[in-house]
Amino acid sequence: MAKLILTHEVTGLGEPGDVVDVKDGYARNYLLPRKLATPWTKGAEKQVASIRAARKAREIASLDDAKAAKDALEAKEVVVTARSGESGRLFGAVTTAEIAEAVKAAGAPAVDKRKIEVGQPIKALGEYTVSVRLHPEVSAKINLKVVAS
Repeated sequence: MAKLILTHEVTGLGEPGDVVDVKDGYARNYLLPRKLATPWTKGAEKQVASIRAARKAREIASLDDAKAAKDALEAKEVVVTARSGESGRLFGAVTTAEIAEAVKAAGAPAVDKRKIEVGQPIKALGEYTVSVRLHPEVSAKINLKVVAS
């Protein structure tokens, strides 16, 4: 087992600043190459406080604020423009960064692209539902419309 400190959020594992024990292969082949975690040492343990402070500054402070942001996000229709062929298939896929920019452009509260969860890759024109984790207890569903540019 490898002991790591997460530097980014990993779904199902933890938040930035969490100290986790994972299997060696998962650490060596997935977490470390993608810079999602750093090896745990006594010196690195001191960095945990700064990672947690940065996370607190970014996340929505209270449950009430998260619920208000959820209502604002769900009330908006978010439109993403993408290049597509004649059959409606996209050249590539809609990324979470593009969704985050479209949410911001729609006048809804800004969301972090790492908090957006897309079930299946969006590779065609149409309407989709995307979830955004605003708070550990609050998740919002965004109505996303992909149109041709």
